[in-house]
Amino acid sequence: MTQTLAHPQVAPAVGADRPRRLLRAVAIASCVPYLALKAAWIAGSHLGIPQGSTLLEHRGSMAVANGVTVLLDGAVIVLALVLTRPWGLRAPAWLLGLPAWVATGLLAPIMAGFPLQLLVDLLGGSPAASVGGDAEPFLDAWVFGVVYTGFILQGLTLGALFVLYARDRWGGLWEGRVWELPVGLIGPAQRAVAAAAAVCALLPLLTHLLWACGGTAGLDERHVTGRSSGFYVMEALSAVFLALAVTGGLLLAFRRGRALPVMVPLALVWVGSAATVCWAGWLSLAPLTDVADDPAPLMNLTYAGQMIVGILVACLGVHFLAERSASRKSRTA
Repeated sequence: MTQTLAHPQVAPAVGADRPRRLLRAVAIASCVPYLALKAAWIAGSHLGIPQGSTLLEHRGSMAVANGVTVLLDGAVIVLALVLTRPWGLRAPAWLLGLPAWVATGLLAPIMAGFPLQLLVDLLGGSPAASVGGDAEPFLDAWVFGVVYTGFILQGLTLGALFVLYARDRWGGLWEGRVWELPVGLIGPAQRAVAAAAAVCALLPLLTHLLWACGGTAGLDERHVTGRSSGFYVMEALSAVFLALAVTGGLLLAFRRGRALPVMVPLALVWVGSAATVCWAGWLSLAPLTDVADDPAPLMNLTYAGQMIVGILVACLGVHFLAERSASRKSRTA
């Protein structure tokens, strides 16, 4: 994900085949409902917002928040074009990799969490606040269906496009199995980083497991009274993504799982670190909208710990790709 990543000797015909054009069209079309809804809210519409919703109490801050999310979803369209046009191959690796990593981090928890939440609700979970059930709803139920369905389509199509693009441009960097990696590719410093990430993950991992199992220690009043099946699902997934990030980092740094294809720990590092950093960052920024009170200290500590772990693991992945690219170029020089 740095500019040291080598271009292929023969440029692939990115964007020339029908599957990529179809994936691009679906990715762009899936952005339309969300962008239209956000534009309506910025213009002052109450579409999908029930009377009494806290969203109506902070119009200025919500307009700013909606503007930011419009830019984020608009970036999906740009990314879909970069991944499917020949000129996209000339984009610097970091300029493409960073938005793709952020998109993975924001969309992966939704792609996993929304279907699981629906399943839990069907099995008898509570889609509404379990305590204080007289609270006003945040948004009409149909809004979540429309928005999250669009996010899932974006994640699936962008993920497929990025895998195809990365295979064409950098596929050689994850060839082979873990046991075939050169011993000197990851040094003591990188192993120390992986170990530090594992230690830093203990507190947020235990905290999310506690909250997923029904514990309330460290939660503010709003989260305690507003817990639903979705809350428990997302807490469990936060623990899962943390575990994926740490596992991928340890596998790479200590060359464990030697029979595994190299792409397996790299995928764990990519998805786990992105989801851990971006989702925790998004939750940390929620109070800036003035919709909720500031999170309790333990919540802030948990989110900060998640982001530290994700950043450490992401740095391991960047180092690995840069070093392997450099070693491959030195062999072919």
